[in-house]
Amino acid sequence: MGDLEPITFPGGKRSKPSGTKVTFDRRELMRILELYGRKVAAGEWRDYAIAFLKDRAVFSVFRRSSEMPLYRIEKNMALRRQGAYAVVAASGLVLKRGDSLDRVLRAIDPLRVVN
Repeated sequence: MGDLEPITFPGGKRSKPSGTKVTFDRRELMRILELYGRKVAAGEWRDYAIAFLKDRAVFSVFRRSSEMPLYRIEKNMALRRQGAYAVVAASGLVLKRGDSLDRVLRAIDPLRVVN
């Protein structure tokens, strides 16, 4: 498998090659899960949810399962000019938008040193 192939889950339908749904590729998902793992180990986050919609892919993080998400990490290919990636707070405020996932994730992980 290459780094840019979308993640598919067993038993799930394969999307058409025309790309009807937006997904995180393997590299993007690994970067998000690395951040998630560190925040869980620190006791800040506890749960997550992933949604692959027609217009965007959303990774939501929760402090508790019963609450609203603390942050949503979104990939919206329709907003390529503004930046396909965004970090959105629970209030709906866009904390950071850009075309680099690493740069956008610094809004919620400012001390991360990128190689």
